[in-house]
Amino acid sequence: MPVTIPSLLERKRRGERFAVLTAYDYTTARILAEAEIPVLLVGDSLGMVMLGYRTTLPVTMEEMLHHARAVARGAPDQLLVGDMPFNSYHAADEQAIANAASFLQAGMHAVKLEGGGRVVTLVSRLTERGIPVMGHLGLTPQFVNLFGGYRVQGKEAEAAARIESDARALEAAGAFALVLEGVPRSLAASITRSLTIPTVGIGAGPDCDGQVLVINDMLGLTRDPLAKFVRVFAPLGDQAVAAARAYAEAVAEGTFPDDAHSYG
Repeated sequence: MPVTIPSLLERKRRGERFAVLTAYDYTTARILAEAEIPVLLVGDSLGMVMLGYRTTLPVTMEEMLHHARAVARGAPDQLLVGDMPFNSYHAADEQAIANAASFLQAGMHAVKLEGGGRVVTLVSRLTERGIPVMGHLGLTPQFVNLFGGYRVQGKEAEAAARIESDARALEAAGAFALVLEGVPRSLAASITRSLTIPTVGIGAGPDCDGQVLVINDMLGLTRDPLAKFVRVFAPLGDQAVAAARAYAEAVAEGTFPDDAHSYG
């Protein structure tokens, strides 16, 4: 059965934790659908892991929509969320609404926005128009230059209170879920208990309703140093290097292709 926003809210009510993974292409989306991952995020992280940018800031709407369409073709029954890229929604105007609508036209079921108070009005305007919104608080990568790097947020009492207030405001504005990234476990647990919508943690401890990871990190495909919160569930990067070397050796030795891999 297709995964829907009401079914995700029901998981929260039943206390069922759920997994979220990023996906950027048709093949990966198809694999994750077969694995029954309920929610797939076409994250602007694709700028770094797929396109080689140093941050997520250069990613454009055109690039996001290109990948969103591919994912939608691979996993039409999962709940698909498209990440609004930097500078595509920084004013609650008609252009921001049009950008969000483009994701639904590309096959997504919802969009994700970073930030608190400044996007609350936009969240309300989007949900009024039938565009579901997932919020994102804490370490918001599009604000990396303001933070001075990828640093844990909400460690001080004032900052924690602001994040909790923003979480309640986003829920009141109509957000159906909330990503909490790079915040102390105790803060994430408090927010999760206080909201009726599900929270999705990344570097926020185990008490959130769901967890999300960048699939390239989870599969060991990222060669850069990994964040503390990442666990590699399969070292596919090392295996891919070994496989490529074995292929090259077989070609050099003349053992591939052999009769079994040739036409008579």
